[in-house]
Amino acid sequence: MALLRFAACLAAAAVWLLAGAHAHAAADGAQQFAAIGDLPLESGETLHDCRLGYRTFGRLDAAKANVVVFTTWYGGTTADLIDLIGPGGLVDASKYYVVAIDALADGVSSSPSNSKAQARMKFPKISIRDMVTSQERLLTRVLHLDHVKAVMGFSMGGMQTFQWLVSFPGFLDKAIALSGSPRLSAYDELLWQSEIDAIERDPAWRHGDYTEQPARSALAEIVALVLTTPEKYNQEHTRGDALAPVRAAEQSKTAFDANNRIRQAEAMLALDAVAKSPPKAKTLIVFSPTDHMVTPAAARDYAKPLGAELLQVDSNCGHLTLFCEQDKVARAIAGFLAR
Repeated sequence: MALLRFAACLAAAAVWLLAGAHAHAAADGAQQFAAIGDLPLESGETLHDCRLGYRTFGRLDAAKANVVVFTTWYGGTTADLIDLIGPGGLVDASKYYVVAIDALADGVSSSPSNSKAQARMKFPKISIRDMVTSQERLLTRVLHLDHVKAVMGFSMGGMQTFQWLVSFPGFLDKAIALSGSPRLSAYDELLWQSEIDAIERDPAWRHGDYTEQPARSALAEIVALVLTTPEKYNQEHTRGDALAPVRAAEQSKTAFDANNRIRQAEAMLALDAVAKSPPKAKTLIVFSPTDHMVTPAAARDYAKPLGAELLQVDSNCGHLTLFCEQDKVARAIAGFLAR
């Protein structure tokens, strides 16, 4: 009996050491990639040789019970999440093992801009559900995790969070949707369709076979109009430099690829992550009433049937309220995760 107990202790220690070694190897947040094979899509098409980018922060505990998945926003990558992870960030990697995952079509994971098998507009249409399905494959088949403490994300990352509640309701204990939505409003649909139209109506687009990024000025103008509020924009810009963000976008060498933009925008337009019954996971929804990029009505109204906690953050920063009020939001997230 003593020998059996000793053997069991050794086995448990081995699991802990392997988990710790894996977490330690990736604790610096270095960019990593995982091949997850052909991915069947919601449309019926297949994304061939699907590859996901991801980063890990912190240490996986012995019970594998401290995993927090952090998803990316529209046009964002996990590199953009680095400063939001750790002490003083939105999630503390000294307490949690944070897995940040690049969404499909962000230019890091499989995208129109980097796919060898399905380049440019040969890249099939994807959905938010497809993004989440690819993430579940990464977590289960590559990182060997069968459950996570929480999934969180901002903007399109919040949309992915809502989709997690529908696609894999038993996989997560908690969901944190930041300035996201389970379904787009009419105003939101107008915004994202405007971006797609601006690209496709630019003669430089050439049905996706462009040599320079099309519609850069038009896209920058659209984003500048909805990213914050008129009040905030007028505080930060004079009439003389009203187009400063547009000029900066025109000169940037890191603009979000237009074909990637189209595929991610199409995914948001097709989003329908309204659960038919309250999910098992506890949910925190954070929103700003001044958000013009992802208008808050759908998420706010969805809170009651979800049984979700609702945090309204008042600010004139609009969609960027999360960053203007980061300390307040971080405290709310920390308290929610600790409960």
